[in-house]
Amino acid sequence: MKLKDRVAIITGGTKGIGLGCARVFGKHGGKVVIAARDEANGKKIEEELQKSGIDAFFIPCDVSKEEDMVGLIETTVEKYGRLDCMVNNAGWHPPALTIDQISVEDFENLVRLNLTSTFMGCKFSIPHLKKSRGNIINMSSEVANIGQTSAASYVSTKAGQIGMTKALALDLAADGVRVNAVCPAGVMTPLVKEWADSEYDPEAALSLVDRWHALGRMATAEEIGEVCAFLASDEASFITGQAISPEGGASLGYGIKFQG
Repeated sequence: MKLKDRVAIITGGTKGIGLGCARVFGKHGGKVVIAARDEANGKKIEEELQKSGIDAFFIPCDVSKEEDMVGLIETTVEKYGRLDCMVNNAGWHPPALTIDQISVEDFENLVRLNLTSTFMGCKFSIPHLKKSRGNIINMSSEVANIGQTSAASYVSTKAGQIGMTKALALDLAADGVRVNAVCPAGVMTPLVKEWADSEYDPEAALSLVDRWHALGRMATAEEIGEVCAFLASDEASFITGQAISPEGGASLGYGIKFQG
């Protein structure tokens, strides 16, 4: 078990990619701390993970608040005595809007949620990761590399995560702390399903997203979790400062890739 007894914090760990990471880290022997705002759902997910044999612990946390992020990391270390991996996953993709439709306040709020939270997760976890020679995984997006229409605010926050990843990898290399980013394309999550259900033809909407990928489908949350588990493990001991893209060929070619 490549993550046996490793302690990982996963923000946004109660649904979507974060929950996929929690399940996979647990499968590989890791102890997972899942953090999210919804306490009732968090406790429910904690119980589900524990019933499946995973050492899971839920901590309520609003990642946009400094005191919550400090408390998340301190509570984790108090409970487990260590921290080996910080997965900064929590974030949000707003509806499609052009820049003239986005207020400065909305942009700043998104930066706070998507990017400042990553900064805080890194900043407050680093003292503990230096002790364990652990690692950080920042959940970015493939759109940080290729762009996305009507998403200037979101893409900016995701690109910022990649820049932060590379800078911190240099700063922390001498301490044995690795820092990497993961950049998925389409992932079948409850949020994507919710979006599709709001469309005139949900099935056609999902089919279109599938065909953005050369492999003809979206990733599962667990597939992204496996990439993160690899990066968190000793198998990735010589990988740092990288933005890994498990994106099913979404960045290749022009337009829709899959004609099946």
